[in-house]
Amino acid sequence: MIPSILVTGAYGGMGKATVKLLRDNGFRVFALDKTIGEAEENIVPIKADITDEASVKLAFEQTRAITKELFAIVHFAGVYMLDSLVEIESDSFERIFKINVEGAFLVNKAFLPLLGEGSRIVITTSELAPLDPLPFTGIYAVTKSALDKYAYSLRMELQLKDIKVSVLRAGAVQTGMLGVSTDALDKFCEKTKLYKCNADRFKRIVDSVEARSVAPEKIAEKTLRILSKKSPKFAYKINRNPLLLMLDILPKGLQFWVIKQVLKSKDET
Repeated sequence: MIPSILVTGAYGGMGKATVKLLRDNGFRVFALDKTIGEAEENIVPIKADITDEASVKLAFEQTRAITKELFAIVHFAGVYMLDSLVEIESDSFERIFKINVEGAFLVNKAFLPLLGEGSRIVITTSELAPLDPLPFTGIYAVTKSALDKYAYSLRMELQLKDIKVSVLRAGAVQTGMLGVSTDALDKFCEKTKLYKCNADRFKRIVDSVEARSVAPEKIAEKTLRILSKKSPKFAYKINRNPLLLMLDILPKGLQFWVIKQVLKSKDET
């Protein structure tokens, strides 16, 4: 019997590369996303909105009609957002939590009956999860940190059922999300009323992160290696940014001072 894997965010950059690699390595993949493509050999598209519990339950029933067991669930579904924590719209605040955190919860809860002993859950969080967030990336970092902690707690519980839970803390990846981050920065600098936003200076930070981006195929290869391990550990890292790591090891007070100097607008210098 061909082992089956569910992949969320399956038609985004990381998801699409991973679906293809898993299929090429002998898995049948249930490719779940809000917008899906055509069915292919050993790729089964499943249309679902992970923020809608009824939609996720329907996706579970569609999957269960084809297979009674999943070897793994791999989570890539997520959204990037850049905004001020005191200016962000309430609906945007709720939306990013629903997609980045609640979505994984709903999928894992619904599909748990298909996971047996020795099965896996791999959740893509972010290199920012264990780090101190930069200004205006806080909302994204907070959701990814919450997702990381959720995964840790889930591993604690599901180890009792011999189900392994791991996180992949990925740095910048060459997907559409990089363009989204630049657009989000431009929009924020245009709309903010509280901050004298020096877009050029902040873009240097963004560019330094994005300059070291890796192809989504690298994420796919890392995911396959995690799934192939007999006893996977909790956290795996790929493409961590050295500047962010260096900033994070500084004392908190010094971190605040450095960022303030970097982002200080021209008329404050």
